Amino acid sequence: MARLVSTSSAPLLRATFLTGPTACGKSHCGLSLAKRLGAEIVAMDSMTIYRGLDVGTAKPTSAERADVRHHLIDVLDPWEAASVADYRSWAITACEDIEARGKRALFVGGTPLYLKVLLRGLFEGPAADSALRSSLEAEADRLGLEALHTRLSEIDPVSAQRLHPHDRRRIIRAIEVQTLTGRPLSELQNEHDRPAQKVAVFALSRPRAELHRRIDARAAEMFQRGLVDEVRTLLAGPRPPHPVPMQGIGYREVIDYLKGLATLDETIERTRARTRQFAKRQETWFRGLAEVCSFAVLDDEGPDATADRLASQLGFRSDQALTFDVEGSAALK
Repeated sequence: MARLVSTSSAPLLRATFLTGPTACGKSHCGLSLAKRLGAEIVAMDSMTIYRGLDVGTAKPTSAERADVRHHLIDVLDPWEAASVADYRSWAITACEDIEARGKRALFVGGTPLYLKVLLRGLFEGPAADSALRSSLEAEADRLGLEALHTRLSEIDPVSAQRLHPHDRRRIIRAIEVQTLTGRPLSELQNEHDRPAQKVAVFALSRPRAELHRRIDARAAEMFQRGLVDEVRTLLAGPRPPHPVPMQGIGYREVIDYLKGLATLDETIERTRARTRQFAKRQETWFRGLAEVCSFAVLDDEGPDATADRLASQLGFRSDQALTFDVEGSAALK
């Protein structure tokens, strides 16, 4: 039977969330905010969970992690993989540990899917049917994945539009769910997709031109700090890295560079362009989550000043809860 992983995990609902597009300044602001709230930071990033991916992920430094305790960083080796459900489980455990020591949990990061499952839970469809899945795998091999994607578009056009035509695993899973339940996966997911209530979620925002300048500067800095050497080290490791981290922004581009498919200047520019595209997708995601309150970073404002305004907005008293009015602005009750 399809089920929903509960959204009522109290530690998650008591946490504060600071997100925003890449390069908006949320990491440094998060450090300052954590000090003001008496909080520990839980990373909400699908790439910083990997050991050895430091430069390309702008991972917090050792000094920053010594200043404010961080969780869910360097969880996996680069050849390992984890599901979104794994991350959510780890996050709940981290929150419980933080609260047990009298601290608050502050999630900081920009992975939209992680944010969504922390706020709303994670829909789990029916258990996999091995015979059906084997049949679908064989059909994909025989007819081609495009044929299965076309089939999915007939039975679940919403999922088909959302999934890339080459996303074999998810296409097969969507067909499997519809076959087993008689209902489209997208319909089942929407039934359980309800906004969380009274959770403090802030997304830092900057003008588009300023954000692009910051993205371009960050990309240049990553290459200056040794991103190419970092990728070389990962590829020469004791085991081949998993495809997921190697598809990360910067890593995929550097791999192409090491294969001789691009010059260094082209690689840097491709990294910048892909980062800008990703930032645009992040902003679209955040606008689609009713829980998220956009929080503009003021002109020439440093992270400490932004954190001061956020802390003032929160009030950070245990007897106060953040609510949202119909226009999405935050208010304390």
